[in-house]
Formats: sequence, structure tokens, C-alpha cells
Amino acid sequence: MTMSSTTDTTDSVTVLTGMYAAEAEYLAAGGPGTASFDLLAPFFAPDVELHQADALPYGGTWRGHNGMTQFFLRMGQVWESFEMVEQEFLATGETAVVLTQVHARARATGRELSFPILQAITVKDGQITKVRPFYWDTRAIADACAAPTPTD
Repeated sequence: MTMSSTTDTTDSVTVLTGMYAAEAEYLAAGGPGTASFDLLAPFFAPDVELHQADALPYGGTWRGHNGMTQFFLRMGQVWESFEMVEQEFLATGETAVVLTQVHARARATGRELSFPILQAITVKDGQITKVRPFYWDTRAIADACAAPTPTD
């Protein structure tokens, strides 16, 4: 993974780069259902909110550490692999924007996709409190992840 920052390193960028490194360690340790969320927990406020687009198979609002644990479990059910290939950070104060290029393989279909995600992230007191990802094409992602329907 390559990373670049479009501003000087700030507390927000430091928290985010730490979280992404912990996420890589979490995934390397087996990820959802195997590795402990404790690797990621220090980076997320106890009342963190993650808002995913409803059209995605893991859509909805995920709250707190338990919600984040459930979100990662759901992501593990949907994606066989999910690699953050490149990231760019822009941060001012408590607000950070992260542009991530993703390469992923859907578990249900085996289809591979490359797509960008733009995330608006709020960091307060050294922890992530809110995450709002924006996808260019949620339909393409949902279609790639949809299990084929049986025909009679």
C-alpha cells in the first residue's frame, strides 16, 4: 500500500495511519471472526458511528465498538479479499478526508473489482468518532457481491 498526505501530518492523520496499520495487522491475524477487535478498538471512540450506504450488502449505521465488530464480521462475509492499494489524506483539525483505492474480491461471486472510496472522518481527542464513506458506484459493488439466485 502506498500512502501520501496532502497536508502536513496532523493528529487526525496520525490517528488514521495508526488505525489503518492496526487494520492491516487485524486482517493479517485472520480478520473478522478470528482476530480480536482489540487491535482496532483504541482508535475508535466508544460511541463511534459508521454510516455505510444502504445499497451495500453491509449498509446501514454501525455504532460503538460492538457495531464496529459486527461491521467487520459482515465485511468478512461479503469480501474474500479487500486491499487498500493507495490512500491520500487531507486533514484540517478534527476533519479528515481519505481517498482510498480498493481492490477486492467478492466472496459470493468471485468477481474482482477496483474502486475508489472517499471517507469523511471525524477525529476527536485522538479517536475516530464518525466515518462516512462515499462510493462512486454502489450498484456495481452490490451487483458484484450478490449471490446468484437459484432458478427452478
